[in-house]
Amino acid sequence: MLRTIAAFDRIGEENAFAVLARATALAAQGRDIINLGIGQPDFRTPDHIVEAAVKALRDGHHGYTPAIGILAVREAVAADLHKRFGVSVSPDSIMIMPGGKPTMFMSILMFGEPGADILYPDPGFPIYRSMIEYTGARPVPVPIREKNGFAFSAEETLALITPQTRLLILNSPANPTGGVTPKAEVDKLVAGLEGHPDVAVLSDEIYDQMVYDGETHVCLLAYPSIRDRLILLNGWSKTYAMTGWRLGYAVWPGKLYDYARKLAVNLYSCVNASAQYAGLAALTGPQDEVRRMVAEFDRRRKVVVEGLNRLPGISCTTPKGAFYAFPNVKRTGWKAKPLASSLLEEAGVAVIGGPDFGILGEGYVRLSYANSTENILKALDRMGEFLTSRKAA
Repeated sequence: MLRTIAAFDRIGEENAFAVLARATALAAQGRDIINLGIGQPDFRTPDHIVEAAVKALRDGHHGYTPAIGILAVREAVAADLHKRFGVSVSPDSIMIMPGGKPTMFMSILMFGEPGADILYPDPGFPIYRSMIEYTGARPVPVPIREKNGFAFSAEETLALITPQTRLLILNSPANPTGGVTPKAEVDKLVAGLEGHPDVAVLSDEIYDQMVYDGETHVCLLAYPSIRDRLILLNGWSKTYAMTGWRLGYAVWPGKLYDYARKLAVNLYSCVNASAQYAGLAALTGPQDEVRRMVAEFDRRRKVVVEGLNRLPGISCTTPKGAFYAFPNVKRTGWKAKPLASSLLEEAGVAVIGGPDFGILGEGYVRLSYANSTENILKALDRMGEFLTSRKAA
């Protein structure tokens, strides 16, 4: 029997991919499946971005690039951050990454070890907890509550910090809830963090351009008092419909930048060249497609919330960001994961059970409205028929 390192037994998964695999298998059997499970835009990557990647390959950009990313791309990220948030960021603190997860992986690896605490949102993206447990650190959930509109509470978050706390993970706009934390609450949190100078912050802002109802995204880079310990995670996947391109970026403070560079060299060498040139075109080219996509998500959001609130036993708080709804299903009598499984197997609707996002996810399911309005309406009809005809298991 091969001996493996025990830490690998602590690694979790992202169940959305398991649901996607099952939905795909059912569709291959001839079943009509509507997938509201996976979190990716259903739009094509804009043509000018695709053409930039093709041109890069034709121009011979097919080799290694610097581990930190092509300078022109890092400069474009810095310019974009300045244009949208008025913050000054040096290209030398920006690293181009193969998606968003490597930034999570590296950040948690830097601060996680036995005896350390890492705070993370619950419900939240499942990879946070998975990687915390892998490092041997203690995962400390920060409750994300429906009564707060699924925004984090600064008071509740700060109360969880102890001398063992090494890293705080924040996510707004949030997956899976669609919650957006208002500026007043962020201000309060940052003010409180000034009393905890040894706590680093990882701010996952991958959905920063997907906000609705007049909300404004609050970028943590705008707070000078935490800039020397702030790691920003962002990228192209959601904003530009580029999930499969595996292209993200991170802003690293101080010596953490070189740690991240060394990890990149050891792990993946560099991000592929053509994807980086596509990312450059995305940031410097027209933004019309982004605005059109977000406007369409907004329209679908309203359809989803209205439809969910008409279903028996379901209520849905209106999400303010991202492209997820996180309806409360407690009054249906179903536990969340059995409900999600039965909806897929019996009704042909793929959703994700709330417990896949944390302990506080029980009683909720996540629906992605990154699907056509026609499919969303059809899925809501199927869900209504299922809940009317099937008793809780």
